Amino acid sequence: MNTTPTIVACAPRWAAPDLDKARLAAASGALLVIPTDTVYGIGADAANPGAVARLLAVKGRGRQMPPPVLVADADSIDRLCADVPEAARRLARAHWPGPLTLVLRARDGLGWDLGDTGGTIALRVPDHPGALALLRATGPMAVTSANTTGQPPATTIDQAVAYFGDAVGLYVDAGPTASSTPSTIVAFTGGAARILRHGALGADGIAALAPLEPEDRPGEGDNAR
Repeated sequence: MNTTPTIVACAPRWAAPDLDKARLAAASGALLVIPTDTVYGIGADAANPGAVARLLAVKGRGRQMPPPVLVADADSIDRLCADVPEAARRLARAHWPGPLTLVLRARDGLGWDLGDTGGTIALRVPDHPGALALLRATGPMAVTSANTTGQPPATTIDQAVAYFGDAVGLYVDAGPTASSTPSTIVAFTGGAARILRHGALGADGIAALAPLEPEDRPGEGDNAR
């Protein structure tokens, strides 16, 4: 039986009861749709393996595509990651909060099950006041774009509701997103950085601070992926 989705607003700012409702929903293992500075995301408590498994199932993904983790501040790098290259720190200082996702080595013993990560974790600090306030309340959240696999990411809460309906415990509405382009994903798992997904942050902004693999350098290879 279909039910009316639960929607709260975080714009122009959170009401304290709504923020607490969102915090409790995440703590209970529910899925949430939240705004970011790029597109709406669907997420769950990153430390709750059952919630992350439901997230992947609702998204229509397998474990081979683990979700990124949104965090409230750049200090989370040292809490969650190990052997962080200085180039990754430069990018974080320059572009966090912002549309940059960094794939780094996960700290040993972290104990999270985000899928088949190969010992890595993808981190981002979104440049959105409502999302940051929520992340400070909930802690890290595994968040991927709010769409079913193969469909365009939701840029309004109505689009997200149409995708997920009552499979999501709580929708957080901040109005239409400022962008329809997802974050740029950069991996530091070998030598030079690799751009795994071209997005809102251009390759020039990355190359200025981090050595890139030859095929990812501006003007070389196929940067239109």
